[in-house]
Amino acid sequence: MTVVLTVNPGSSSLQVHVVQTDGDKILAVEKTEEKADQAAAAKTLDTLLGEIDTPIAAVGHRLVHGGPHIRSPSVLTESVIDQARIAAELAPAHVPVTLELLEVARERLPDVPHVLCPDTGFHSDMPELATKYALPEEWRRDFGIRRYGFHGLSYAWATERAAQLLHRPADSVNLLLAHLGGGSSVCAVQGGSSVDTSMGFTPLEGVPMSTRSGSVDPGLLLWLLDRTSLTDVAEGLYHRSGLLGLSDGRSGDTRELVKAAYDGDSVARCAMDIFTRRISQALAAMAVNLKRVDALVFTGEIGWDQPEVRQAVCQDLGRLGIPAGLPVQNPTTDSILSSPYAPVLVLAVEPREELQIARETAVAVQVLNG
Repeated sequence: MTVVLTVNPGSSSLQVHVVQTDGDKILAVEKTEEKADQAAAAKTLDTLLGEIDTPIAAVGHRLVHGGPHIRSPSVLTESVIDQARIAAELAPAHVPVTLELLEVARERLPDVPHVLCPDTGFHSDMPELATKYALPEEWRRDFGIRRYGFHGLSYAWATERAAQLLHRPADSVNLLLAHLGGGSSVCAVQGGSSVDTSMGFTPLEGVPMSTRSGSVDPGLLLWLLDRTSLTDVAEGLYHRSGLLGLSDGRSGDTRELVKAAYDGDSVARCAMDIFTRRISQALAAMAVNLKRVDALVFTGEIGWDQPEVRQAVCQDLGRLGIPAGLPVQNPTTDSILSSPYAPVLVLAVEPREELQIARETAVAVQVLNG
């Protein structure tokens, strides 16, 4: 029996799980909705470790951006830490937090292996067609600019679960996936592997998100930089855009905006319409990568528990054979939501990044031990 502690920091939260990998069983969990700094991490870890008496075999850490070097789950060494520091400037809201928490976890559990599980790893073998930007060659060469993609831990889990629901081997399924949450993206999976995704060099590209802009005209950014500071542009793109910006500051939470739209708020309705339309457009674009589409898979917090969003996204995708009539209730387990006779099935898969981190950590430690 392998028991893994998983550490999953967000930009303003922290989730820590103890997972028994045999049977994907959660033995203990602690979650905080506060900034995941070292003090909060120490308190959370101490609380969790005090609740269990099962020896921890390894610790797995979610690494939002692996950069050019960390392309798969990597057992921690000083070299790996240096490689993670290189990636920190590509995801400044996430990677530095992971490195801080790593120090705390190593102090609490110094005698077990620690593994960095990059969210970019699932996309690391995407074809050049999907990774290459139309930028000067010397920029790509000198700065290592390429499209990385994110939410890989979520997509890896959802792909495996979707294959099980379809009663197919994972390496045989062709899927469109939408991870919708505070950060949102879409992905095309062919033969079980990522072949394209909407996020790129950083987690800012792609569809609008809760407070992140998604893709905008780069000429607009150049125009803004002549009129305001780089700091203000960066803060605005990451923290004041997306649904929050579209709703004129009302909210970045789809639950609040759906309710407001239902109550007659036209600004909230417009924000939600733009959000779901951009997701539909991104999924339609992803479909050109696939010879066939077996299923559309919703995951992430919004994708899993917000039927209004799923319904709105599917309404614009009838040309792909995706049905619009979905249940208004939320599933209680991973499920096929559409009719089993639909040309393209629609599935909802609960996000379980902690289980994917535990799996990848256990495999990496097994490889280390021969």
